[in-house]
Amino acid sequence: MNALAGTGLLTRLAFRRDRVVVPFWIYLLGITAIGTAYTSRAAFSTLAKRADFAASVNKNPSMLALYGPVQDASIGSVSLWKVGGIAAALVGVVSLFLTVRHTRGDEESGRLELVSAGVIGRYAALTAGLITVVTTELVLAVLVSIGLVALGLPTAGSIAFALGWFTIGLVFAAVAAVTAQLTTTSRTASGLAIAFLGLCYLIRAGGDVGGHDGPTWLLWLSPFGWMSHLRPYAGDDWWVIVLPVAFSAVCVAVAFALVGRRDIGAGLLPDRLGPAEAGAGLGGPLGLAWRLQRGSLFAWAAGFAVYGAAIGGVTENVEDMIGGSSGRDVLEKLGGGQGMVDAFTNAAMSLMALLASAYAVQAVLRLRSEETGRLAEPILATKVGRVGWALGHVLFAVVGPAVLMALEGVMVGLVHGLRSHDLGDQFPRIFWSAIVQLPAVWVIAGITVALFGFAPRLAVAAWGLLGVFLLLGELGPLLELKQWEMDLSPFTHVPKLPGAPMRTMPVVWLMAVAGLLTAAGLVAFRRRDLS
Repeated sequence: MNALAGTGLLTRLAFRRDRVVVPFWIYLLGITAIGTAYTSRAAFSTLAKRADFAASVNKNPSMLALYGPVQDASIGSVSLWKVGGIAAALVGVVSLFLTVRHTRGDEESGRLELVSAGVIGRYAALTAGLITVVTTELVLAVLVSIGLVALGLPTAGSIAFALGWFTIGLVFAAVAAVTAQLTTTSRTASGLAIAFLGLCYLIRAGGDVGGHDGPTWLLWLSPFGWMSHLRPYAGDDWWVIVLPVAFSAVCVAVAFALVGRRDIGAGLLPDRLGPAEAGAGLGGPLGLAWRLQRGSLFAWAAGFAVYGAAIGGVTENVEDMIGGSSGRDVLEKLGGGQGMVDAFTNAAMSLMALLASAYAVQAVLRLRSEETGRLAEPILATKVGRVGWALGHVLFAVVGPAVLMALEGVMVGLVHGLRSHDLGDQFPRIFWSAIVQLPAVWVIAGITVALFGFAPRLAVAAWGLLGVFLLLGELGPLLELKQWEMDLSPFTHVPKLPGAPMRTMPVVWLMAVAGLLTAAGLVAFRRRDLS
């Protein structure tokens, strides 16, 4: 049999399964790049403003570690500086998740074994998965480059920027293709790929943090550093594209070689045997939920701590980083505070609350993965009730974000308070600006629980709603949307602390809505059949 037989069939199946997820991510990432460029044109309309902004960023170690340097004072380089960092990492995350979904994920669920009973070649699944991801990234790159050119940015720089995103997606799709051959579960395969992505980001940060006097050679060891050397809008060094393409080709070749060395469903790394007997903590649904959720919570907490320290390190210098009065207007629209530091703090906490919401959605959707993986049914066949089992995971969607936002408030407040020599006053103001975001986060968790209870097949739509709320929160004030449109997001109703007065009733209403949604979802789950 031809080793690639059935590749076209599996590719069509993959696109059909992703007909909602892929367009959503293309839209979200595309609108992030284009929207950021659109809003930044007014903030940095003159060369002097852009030069001042670039100089302030390039001498700030925290900003260099987070996003990298501003390569040039051109409008394109300044406008897309931030989305060339964290947003590029998000492109890599989406690519690796999609790759694992259509390779190791299909093997883990037994779908690939069932399909392979027909005329399906040995390499068809891996090839179809890579075709799906590469096509997705190519469409994203084309749309982003067209959108940036339509805004009046230079054509060459826009294509170079879009190709930078494309190569990031290509690299981590190839890495995920390798990790999918090593492990027996999609969770572990994704975890290994994300760990590699995080390592690459840290290497890039280490190369940038010292500026021109730092260990810039580290940039040549990271895909994110390669994107930086591509220099969109600042020279466009096209030859650098050879590096990620060559690296991806090697990884793909390794992945195909490994496919032929293992059986379907097996991994090359040996599975670790667990203890012969379960510990006392696994005697109830809460203990099981802790065992399943703790790794994810610890990883998120580490990320929040690092990001909080970085944000606290730049808060005091925020006025130097904003390009004149127009830049201050943009920040005040986003943050809603009375002063620059307060507005920046509120905008940062709003963004972190959205990320905490992503953790809450992930925690609740673990219920759905346990159900569809037929792991819930044996547990519910015992004396464990449905609501009790579900509450163990829902508790993490409530307590987990509280831990993350409290950690964020502590790190930002502590670092900023020490740098400003005003710890006693700044720490509580910043800490409570983080905590006050929690009711909106719990609304997102409640929506996810309700979807899981009433329409389990649509539970994944919670990610789409979170994306909509992200767009409303990040771009709504800048695009001057109508107030009722922005009010659709629960984060719009959160008091704009610090700086603005505390309003109690919106917080109470958000908590009430979150509680009602959660209770309704649990009751619906108790009454419906397992799918």
